[in-house]
Amino acid sequence: MNNPEKTSPHPLRKALLLTEFSALAVLLVSMGWFSSRADSGNSISPAWLLIPALASLLVFLSFIGLMYLRWVVAASATNSLRHKITFSLLAITLVSVWVYGITSTWLSLTTG
Repeated sequence: MNNPEKTSPHPLRKALLLTEFSALAVLLVSMGWFSSRADSGNSISPAWLLIPALASLLVFLSFIGLMYLRWVVAASATNSLRHKITFSLLAITLVSVWVYGITSTWLSLTTG
């Protein structure tokens, strides 16, 4: 039940967690600020959307980094290739969804 071998966490784990939750806080604060600006009738410059876009990108990238540490680095050597392929497909999918969302948002602001 007790594991005599204590494994220390990966050195990047703490930095990735800090980045993920800091970026999430920036994302939530910026969304609240945009909401309050919209309620007061003030228009928001599209350049301000870079803040939540970059924050959401940092959330995604740190989440992907933590998944990599959990699935690929911690995996046994026998299944390493399969874990890397699965992880790569998932990471590409997540980043593609982010790019699609940012592109759709930007195009909806510039065209109408």
